[in-house]
Amino acid sequence: MEAPKTDNNLNKPLAERMRPATFDEISGQEKLVGQTGIIRRWVENGQAIPSMIFWGPPGVGKTTLAQMLAHQIQVPFFQLSAIQSGVKEVREVIAQAKENAVNGKRPILFIDEIHRFSKSQQDSLLGAVESGTITLVGATTENPSFEVISALLSRCQVMVLESLSEENLIQLLKTAIAKDKWLNQFKIKLNETEALLRFSGGDARKLLNLLEMIVLLQSNEVEININNEVVSSIVKQNMAMYDKTGEMHYDVISAFIKSMRGSDPNAAVYWLARMMEGGEDPKFIARRMLILASEDIGNANPNALLLAQSCFQAVSVIGYPECDLILSQTAIYLATSPKSNASYKAIRAAQQMVREMGDLPVPLHLRNAPTKLMKKLNYGTDYQYAHDFENNFVNIEFLPDSISGTLFYQPSANKREQETKNWLNLRWKGKYKSY
Repeated sequence: MEAPKTDNNLNKPLAERMRPATFDEISGQEKLVGQTGIIRRWVENGQAIPSMIFWGPPGVGKTTLAQMLAHQIQVPFFQLSAIQSGVKEVREVIAQAKENAVNGKRPILFIDEIHRFSKSQQDSLLGAVESGTITLVGATTENPSFEVISALLSRCQVMVLESLSEENLIQLLKTAIAKDKWLNQFKIKLNETEALLRFSGGDARKLLNLLEMIVLLQSNEVEININNEVVSSIVKQNMAMYDKTGEMHYDVISAFIKSMRGSDPNAAVYWLARMMEGGEDPKFIARRMLILASEDIGNANPNALLLAQSCFQAVSVIGYPECDLILSQTAIYLATSPKSNASYKAIRAAQQMVREMGDLPVPLHLRNAPTKLMKKLNYGTDYQYAHDFENNFVNIEFLPDSISGTLFYQPSANKREQETKNWLNLRWKGKYKSY
């Protein structure tokens, strides 16, 4: 039976209980906090700590490192989540930071998922960072070059946190089993780790909390054997409805894309709602719709790509919660739009031929001839300028000789693309062959 919890610390999740307290306890980030790591050197040499952006995948220690940094240099630590905070909260925290400065040392303001801040929200940080009121530490899983405004990025050092290795993750499991007071109550045998590592996706926080759940659900057993079969069975029975960084993340986005591809706006909106309620990054959703607009709709309705692009730009500026309407509008439009993957198939066929045939020579009549020597070699000879002919069409070959007449683009049955097909047939008199 599970022993009663008398230690208040035991009421916290295992990942919180096992949070590193020193630089030496942090796994996998030797370049930053190892014996010669740059952040460690700053702290040990008493140097001023610059504002920073921690960039890395989930669960590699971004929050831990920020908290530890504040503890090491003994300054107040303030934390905001970009999902739940706006300009008002940022200004309130900055005001508190001014009041809590210690011996001239700047408090640390940690903003988790800073990439979710809109431009105006990021702008609200500039003054405090520029004046030295705070040391900003932002955490992001996205490339800061694209997600953080240039004015803020230029005032911060970007620190890349690396993914944890399998060895790092297994060591975390062994350390937790050996040192955690609650886990010590049980006889735990870590027989296999593949399923634990797979379901946690390299996220140390998720890995440790998954370990805790598995032990808890078997706490009546005399001996707890952890193997792949046990882990898979328990996880599938207890998996959260949506996990934005795990397996369900990929299943739901797949269902969303396939619903739009299959022209079902009701299913598309449902899966969209699942992602939004689960806290999915709206730009991730908009980015996938951009791809679908070209891959699955293409020239059957070129406006789809324009709307998807506008959606991505609007979502990037507005963010949650208002952007949910824009995402919904775009998803419904894409789902109800005519479909064609002809452009997708065309470029894939062309790429395959390039791989098979290599760099075929450009026909002489299509080559540029900027020098007399090139002209003497017949570069550009017999080229005919299309605008000099009726309907801006000239019947010459534009492909290399060895693949002359190959047809990569094959329009779908969609009305608009059939019109294109008829136009091509009229111009080329059916001389092309399929590839």
